[in-house]
Amino acid sequence: MQAVRLHGLGFENLKVEQIPVPVPTENQLLARVDAAGVCASNLKILAQGNEHTFINGMDLKKYPAQLGDEGCITIAAAGKNIRDRFPVGKRYCIQPAVDHPPINHRERFRNSAEGMQKVAVGYCLPGHFAQYILVTEETIAADCLLPIPDEGMSFFAAALCEPISCAISGQDRHIHIFQKTPGSPRESRLGLLPGGVTLIVGAGPMGRMHAEAALRFKPRCVIVIDIAEARLQWVRDVLSVRAKSVGVEMHALTNEAGLELMNGLSHGRGADDIIVAVGVRALQIQAQAWLARGGTLNLFGGLKKGEHIIDLDTLRVHYDDIRVVGSSGGSPADIAETLRMVAAGECDPGLHMTMVGSLDQVPRALEMVKNTETEGKIVLYPHIRPTALVSAKHWKLSDEQAFLKQHPPWKT
Repeated sequence: MQAVRLHGLGFENLKVEQIPVPVPTENQLLARVDAAGVCASNLKILAQGNEHTFINGMDLKKYPAQLGDEGCITIAAAGKNIRDRFPVGKRYCIQPAVDHPPINHRERFRNSAEGMQKVAVGYCLPGHFAQYILVTEETIAADCLLPIPDEGMSFFAAALCEPISCAISGQDRHIHIFQKTPGSPRESRLGLLPGGVTLIVGAGPMGRMHAEAALRFKPRCVIVIDIAEARLQWVRDVLSVRAKSVGVEMHALTNEAGLELMNGLSHGRGADDIIVAVGVRALQIQAQAWLARGGTLNLFGGLKKGEHIIDLDTLRVHYDDIRVVGSSGGSPADIAETLRMVAAGECDPGLHMTMVGSLDQVPRALEMVKNTETEGKIVLYPHIRPTALVSAKHWKLSDEQAFLKQHPPWKT
């Protein structure tokens, strides 16, 4: 089969190659990869190699990592102990952050995996950048296989449920405290403040997903700020219509104009919820001052090691009751909720599409993500013949079906 594996640091060690199709043991699964999303997180493993947390010292030259943490699969074969649970032909999404210690090959990790409580698909476990993926015991034990509820769901939509679920997970970490009267007990609720002001910093792929996901909480308004006018125009053209349909104001403005509007709409209080969807240290510090009293700041965009320690305004924490939260991904429950939302029409992954192509385009796709040459998600189809990346904006199931008909499988 064709697979994309990392043999060491950097793009020069990223190889599209032919490897044997894996054979599952009695407690493992073999699945066909129907579609795979290209995630910016792959750039971290290219930059960090065996120092990445989920690689944990594993020698990539000896044990190359099969990348790809976003995708959807169809069961092709099941070990004898689990075939009743996972029938051939059943479709699933995988939660790649597997909350389980490594079971196999512990000797490959630093200190023989002592203290290692988590593994990850596309890192130390085989990922979706291949025609077939071996689903190992850890993924099954941690309930990280989520059945696709609608057999008619497109491959690309199911594949993009993982990144969308990260936005859902992040927003569910917001906390707001309520009291009916000054003498009533306090009550805490998770999520964005209904009827409040939400500010999203950054209109890149994840910022856009956050903007759409925010609509489920019905804030009074969502303000998206960015320095790139093209990104802001996309929000105005695409998400504003969706926001209006559920009774939410959506604004997309440059940083200065957006902050001015936020202060006006909040009567100088600031935003009730802020999501910093970019890894910019200065913005994570500044955003603390933009919060309303009792507001929540979500540091969603990860910072590089060495730049990750920031100043915290403890006076605001102490006197204004602000909260600072964050998340690095979702859980199986978040993907299950995203699948439900997509099946119900409450979320449209096609809005976030930008390009499609074949598996051999992984290096080019990652270069585009690194150089900010694409504003949305790239989805690859591992079983089609080599095909250059092409535009796929606002895709629907019919678009996918037509594309796959035009690009038949390269191997049966």
